Amino acid sequence: MTVTSEKILRLATVKDRTGISRSMIYLLMSKGQFPNKVSLGARAVGWYESQISDWIEGRANLSQKA
Repeated sequence: MTVTSEKILRLATVKDRTGISRSMIYLLMSKGQFPNKVSLGARAVGWYESQISDWIEGRANLSQKA
């Protein structure tokens, strides 16, 4: 088991940072176009901060090329 000190973001923070809704996050995840969630417990999930930052940067790069 690998232990990381990386911050895990909850859904509200992910929505604020990406500007997309919960339903769109889950739709993009199902299509493999958004980082997968991490289970934090029976009813709690989060996302690794670095993966969300990388996703945002990738989207920014795509929009600059268009």
